[in-house]
Amino acid sequence: MTDPNAIQPSELDQLPDRDPEETAEWQASLDAVTKAAGPHRAAYLMRRTLERAEGAGIALPKLLETDYVNSIPTAAEPDVPGDEAMEQRITAWNRWNAAAMVTRGSKYGVGGHIATFASAAWLYETGFNHFFKGKEADGSGDQLYIQGHASPGIYARAFLDGRLNEEQLDNFRRETGGNGLPSYPHPRRLPWLWEFPTVSMGLGPLSAIYQARFNRYLTNRGIKDTSASHVWAFLGDGEMDEPESTAALALAAREELDNLTFVINCNLQRLDGPVRANFKIVQELEAQFRGAGWNVVKTLWGTAWDELFRLDTTGALVRRLRQVPDAQIQTYQTRDAAYIRQDFFGADPALVEMAKLLSDDKILECFHLSRGGHESRKVFAAYKAAVEHKGAPTVILAQTVKGHTLGEGFASKNANHQMKKLSVDEFKNMRDLLELPIKDSDFVDGVVPYGHPGADSPEVRYLQERRAALGGPAPARRVHPVAPLPAPAEKAFASFDKGSGSQNVATTMAFVRLVKDLVRDKETGRRWVPIVPDEARTFGMESLFPSLGIYSPKGQTYEPVDRDQLMYYKEAQNGQILNEGITEAGSMADFIAASTSYATHGEAMIPFYIFYSMFGWQRTADQMWQLGDQLGRGFLVGATAGRTTLTGEGLQHADGHSPVIAATNPAALTYDPAFAYEVAVIVKDGLRRMYGEAAPGEDQNVFYYLTVYNEPLPQPAKPAVQGIDEGIVKGLYRFNTAESAGITPPADAPRIQLLGSGTAIHWALKAQRLLAEEWGVAADVWSATSWSELRRDALEADEALLRGEERVPFVRQALQGAEGPVLAVSDYMRQVPDQIAQWVEQDWSSLGADGFGLSDTREAARRHFGVDAESIVVAALAQLARRGEVKAASVKEAREKYGL
Repeated sequence: MTDPNAIQPSELDQLPDRDPEETAEWQASLDAVTKAAGPHRAAYLMRRTLERAEGAGIALPKLLETDYVNSIPTAAEPDVPGDEAMEQRITAWNRWNAAAMVTRGSKYGVGGHIATFASAAWLYETGFNHFFKGKEADGSGDQLYIQGHASPGIYARAFLDGRLNEEQLDNFRRETGGNGLPSYPHPRRLPWLWEFPTVSMGLGPLSAIYQARFNRYLTNRGIKDTSASHVWAFLGDGEMDEPESTAALALAAREELDNLTFVINCNLQRLDGPVRANFKIVQELEAQFRGAGWNVVKTLWGTAWDELFRLDTTGALVRRLRQVPDAQIQTYQTRDAAYIRQDFFGADPALVEMAKLLSDDKILECFHLSRGGHESRKVFAAYKAAVEHKGAPTVILAQTVKGHTLGEGFASKNANHQMKKLSVDEFKNMRDLLELPIKDSDFVDGVVPYGHPGADSPEVRYLQERRAALGGPAPARRVHPVAPLPAPAEKAFASFDKGSGSQNVATTMAFVRLVKDLVRDKETGRRWVPIVPDEARTFGMESLFPSLGIYSPKGQTYEPVDRDQLMYYKEAQNGQILNEGITEAGSMADFIAASTSYATHGEAMIPFYIFYSMFGWQRTADQMWQLGDQLGRGFLVGATAGRTTLTGEGLQHADGHSPVIAATNPAALTYDPAFAYEVAVIVKDGLRRMYGEAAPGEDQNVFYYLTVYNEPLPQPAKPAVQGIDEGIVKGLYRFNTAESAGITPPADAPRIQLLGSGTAIHWALKAQRLLAEEWGVAADVWSATSWSELRRDALEADEALLRGEERVPFVRQALQGAEGPVLAVSDYMRQVPDQIAQWVEQDWSSLGADGFGLSDTREAARRHFGVDAESIVVAALAQLARRGEVKAASVKEAREKYGL
């Protein structure tokens, strides 16, 4: 009897059924197939029907997983052009030399990785021989993000190509002698070879996506046609655990970046063991990428498996492959045929019968050797499908064996990531397997020799001919000779010299106004790349929306809600602003791509990335290190800076330490400007240094970090002080003296030097007046625009002294003859000003906002941290009292007077 309260099938579907009878017939057909042929046959038919619907463009949810087989069947594989036998010999030499290089280096204890390239060799070789365009190709060539642990194989290929010699290979991971090779891809250490640092795992895939996007940005803005460039990112399946690896997959699909291919080497191993021991990482990644909208190509099995799939008339083999977890596939790699017969084939009667038709050698060939990622034909088919696919990025999931060809001691062993060398006997076995003409006598004193067929050998000629046809060597980094960018008109900078009069202007607003003027410059304006993570209105940048436009490859397909307003939200295909949404990591990846465009594309771009300072270095400092590695140039701007300046936001927003983190980065020039004219001087000098005529010995491969504040205050006119611009750039100048400030202290008044940076200088100026008017103390106020640049200069002076050169640090020169002690203050922890303490000859003391931030008014927060003007007065009196220059009782009196 039917339950009248039961939910009827039609009630479960929000969609109306215009023909329930037809629907019932389809359902009955499925039931009949299930009953007659079994659930496996029913599932097969459903899958094929869904695939047909997807191929026909019918709007249905996509299949997130396909069977655990190759996406491209053997019959559909294209012929591989060129000489496959020759490419086999080239790959063999590269395998050998990669292993030899690491093994020879092991005697120095410097480490190295052998097993990764052994698994991925054909993934790289197929690309180098047929796909990866060099720098002389159309556009800018291809951009290659090489998996860091595979670097020995790339060095081995460069050795075969004549770009590296034996001495350099022997100096792998030993760089201090000046002729060594960095352990991983590193543009700063080997700038003619490496373009992209990739070993902070997860940053490579994230950067590759934004690089592909930036290529489109350059094209759409008319800067450079990059349509012929393709971005290739080589990744490990274990690396995909990093959240950054998959953070921007939806962006790549949403913007249809078919100029991007991920190649994931699925050897099923992490650094310590299986990636998904009890599951299947390939299937997981396929679902993840398909769900994000990517084209997925699986290259899992080699040609030896073709016979097995032909014998699989019931689908039992495909079902079993889907069932077996990754760790068990790894185990099969190390076990004999009897074990595989029992454990794999014995799980299904149909497979038992299949196994009877297979020899032990055939089973071992399939389970030990034959993987799609180890065959050039399979890899070529996948790459060709990737570059020909339009409308979406492609990921290739290539199954390999970690440690392939290195012998039983390496292949699929959990510990192979930490195994740094092969024995002589293992090398001899490897030689025989690879059929290399290396004699036993070449092993002198047990040292494995490098192998090279000769500079004029058929292998080398073939390699070089293939690279010439593809546009030159790869990987390669090339900085095209370009003329320095002309300096913007002086008017944009000079407008800040007169100050703001009685108008209150925050330094954040001053920076935005400066950029707004600079992007109008006829010569360089279009090269600015404003980057903001969905906080443009917070920073007062909405005025740039209608004038510059927000970049969108689809333009603006809607009418914005504020279209009738002056500062409406405007998206455009040629938009200049990169408004990334709430992603500091994505914004930094944008910045890295733009900041290195001078090398990648021969087009100097000027990125500035403005962000909540608390969410910059603290959250993405690893990418800022990557930026320095990649020799990037541009302006990072930490806005709403300081621990006490951002009212009401509290601990999670109150930045009191970003300059400390920034100071750890050798490529970062960190400034904490107090006034608008200082911002203008710093930006002007940064443009000169990074994009114009750098001074002799001045490194152009730097980037600037400026902290700016959201505290509106009157901006003073630029003082008419000799050498003020030099002082601003180098980090310190005297803003005023007690006398020049209009204060008339007694002739015998004790004197103190107050050093302040950023917004703290306003507290110092108030303290200067209180000290004079209420305590009879004369104070001079200094603007410390960069504590870290003062320290860097002093460290260089110390290094010069060790070389026997006399050089006085700039901070000591600037403060020479300044009377009394020095008291430094900033809106950051005391560690920031204390960077320079050891080079200051005067008595030193500092104040800072150490500890966690808190929510309150600026005044209350500054009193809490002891950095407000009254706290400065008490600290100054205490310093003078210790010197006997004021009465000790004055300190207590002041403390009580100000309620501290």
